[in-house]
Amino acid sequence: MTWQERRIAELAATGLTNKEIGERMHLSPRTISSHLYRVFPKLGITARAALRDALDRVPDGPAGTHGPARPPSGR
Repeated sequence: MTWQERRIAELAATGLTNKEIGERMHLSPRTISSHLYRVFPKLGITARAALRDALDRVPDGPAGTHGPARPPSGR
């Protein structure tokens, strides 16, 4: 999971809507939906309500991702 997918999933797990997540990350709600659509199978879940528990089982940082743990500096 990329750092951006992880961040979107974390925000969704807190109960934020796609619109609210999009506003925070400067992305469209449709883009947020697309990211979540790709995240669910990676986490082995089918419902947004299962995000929090699934994220608790995934390690943080580069070992648990396919990219940097956070966005590159300078952005």
